[in-house]
Amino acid sequence: MGKINVGRVVLGGLLAGLVINIFEFVLNTYVYAEKANAAFARLGLAPPTSQQITWFVVMGFLFGILLVFVYAAIRPRFGASAKTAVIAGVILWLAGLPSAFVNTVLGIMPSDLTVMGSIAGLIELAVAAVAGAWLYKET
Repeated sequence: MGKINVGRVVLGGLLAGLVINIFEFVLNTYVYAEKANAAFARLGLAPPTSQQITWFVVMGFLFGILLVFVYAAIRPRFGASAKTAVIAGVILWLAGLPSAFVNTVLGIMPSDLTVMGSIAGLIELAVAAVAGAWLYKET
């Protein structure tokens, strides 16, 4: 079993993070904006500020790096393939799913927004994982 190539994890992770951030920009600007802003207003909150969005972008890149790390970790068992990358994406999607539904159960976010976001997130992470895995090499 080879060692994880940390440099390639970071490189692939940055590409995966870019994909994540592009998806999030499109989703939050064009798809969810109206529903999300209504949910924020109902809670007495303002829409996210530029400073908060900056943190979300940073988190997108860090999540991309984590995504490629998971791909690199499972690659020896599942093989170097797009299917393995999608499995890594599904693993992280499943890990994040409970927190999305907690927000719905607590009444913080409407259920339709949670379902839409969860489905979009699965697609987003699968695409990001394949992109990041494309750059990952063991040596």
